[in-house]
Amino acid sequence: MKLKAPDFELINLQTQETVNLSHYKGKPVMITFWVSWCSDCQKDLPKKVEFYQSLNKDELVFLTINVTGREGNETDGQRFAREYKLPFPVLLDEGTKTYDAYHCHSVPTTVIIDRHQQITHSFDDKSSFYDIIKALSLVV
Repeated sequence: MKLKAPDFELINLQTQETVNLSHYKGKPVMITFWVSWCSDCQKDLPKKVEFYQSLNKDELVFLTINVTGREGNETDGQRFAREYKLPFPVLLDEGTKTYDAYHCHSVPTTVIIDRHQQITHSFDDKSSFYDIIKALSLVV
């Protein structure tokens, strides 16, 4: 059973613009929730960088959300994103508001949303990147 993806309004770290999920209706979206101190995130994000750089951005929207409420210091994720020059949009969660709305229990968590803004898949820190890509092929 698919669930409606909760809409959000978050600030994009790189552009300082407000981003709403509803702006992307009609396109599939992949969101990854992460924090800077997490070793699984530190392994996952480089794979996501490589994926993003080869991605046809007209076919899939790729966003990441730094869960500021799970950081040691709210600005740790921002510093991490700048230091590692993350090329994809990094949105800043309001504490854990969006993370909680998506019923996340771990980081990284990757959520796939179809064109109708229904959640089709959710992957936790134990999921393989291969499984995520396989699920993406069903919505793109």
